[in-house]
Amino acid sequence: MLAGLSARQKAIPAKYFYDEEGSRLFEEITALEEYYPTRTETALLRTAAPEIAGYISDGAALVEFGSGASVKTRILLDAAPQTAIYVPIDISPDALEMAAAAINADYPGLIVAPLVDDFTRAIELPDIAHGHPRTGFFPGSTIGNFEDGDAIDFLNTARRLLHSGAQFVVGVDLVKDEGVLVRAYDDSKGVTAAFNKNLLTRINRELGGDFDLASFEHRAIWNPDASRIEMHLVSLRDQTVTVAGRAFHFAAGETIHTENSHKFTPEGFARLAERAGWRTLRLWTSPEPAFSVFLLAAD
Repeated sequence: MLAGLSARQKAIPAKYFYDEEGSRLFEEITALEEYYPTRTETALLRTAAPEIAGYISDGAALVEFGSGASVKTRILLDAAPQTAIYVPIDISPDALEMAAAAINADYPGLIVAPLVDDFTRAIELPDIAHGHPRTGFFPGSTIGNFEDGDAIDFLNTARRLLHSGAQFVVGVDLVKDEGVLVRAYDDSKGVTAAFNKNLLTRINRELGGDFDLASFEHRAIWNPDASRIEMHLVSLRDQTVTVAGRAFHFAAGETIHTENSHKFTPEGFARLAERAGWRTLRLWTSPEPAFSVFLLAAD
C-alpha cells in the first residue's frame, strides 16, 4: 500500500477491495441494472454448461480462482454431477467461509476444500485434490483486471496448478459502446462508488489511515488506447493523508488508480491465452452487450 501511494500515479491493487464489506458491495453491484457482465455471463454459462460438462472427467476437482460467493459455480456443478471436489480460492476468508458453507449445504455429496490465498500466487491445491483431474473456473472477466504481462503470468500459474490435460473455463468481457461500459462501472445508485471508497475505509481501519472519505469521489473512465475501463478515487482538494505513519500529499484532482477492467476481442484473448500455453477448445459469445466464455485446454 505504501509503495502504491508513493508512486507518481498513486495506485492500489484491486485485490484489496475484498474485505467482508467489499465482498458484500461487489455482490450488490452484480445485481445492478447497469452492470451487465454478471447476468450476461450467467445466461451464457447456462447455455454452455451441458457441453462444458462433457469435458469434465469423472471424479474431477473444480478449481475456482477468486470464488467470491460461488454463485455461477452452481451452474457447472448442476451440469456436471461427476465433479467430486470443489476448491474455491479467495483472498477474503469471510467470503470464502460463507460460500463454502453454502455449497456444502446444497451439494452434500461434494467435497468442498476451500483455500484462502491470493489466487495469482497459489502454488498448491489442498491435499485432497491430489490425483484428481482438474478443471479451472475463472468467471466474471476478472482476467480483465490484469495488464497483458500479468494476465499471461496468471494463466501460466493456473496451468501449472491445474496440470497438463486440464480444462479452464474463463469469462471474458468484450469491447462495446463506451456509454454501456461507463454506466456499468459508475451506477446511478452509487454502489460502485461505495465499493471503491471502501478501500479508504479499510486503509483507515487496518493501516491507521486518516482518509476523509468525503474529500474523495469515485470516477470511471474508458481508456480507448488501452482498451480498458479505469476506476479512480479523485481528491477533491489539496490535502495530506497519513497511512501507517507516513504522510502522502494529494493535489486537487489527483487520483488513486484502483482498478482496470480490460475489454477484449475474441481473437485477442485467444492469442493471449496461447502465449501462456492454452488453446481454445470452444467459445460461446452472447448477443449485445457482448460477452464470451472460453473453454481452454492445457496440453
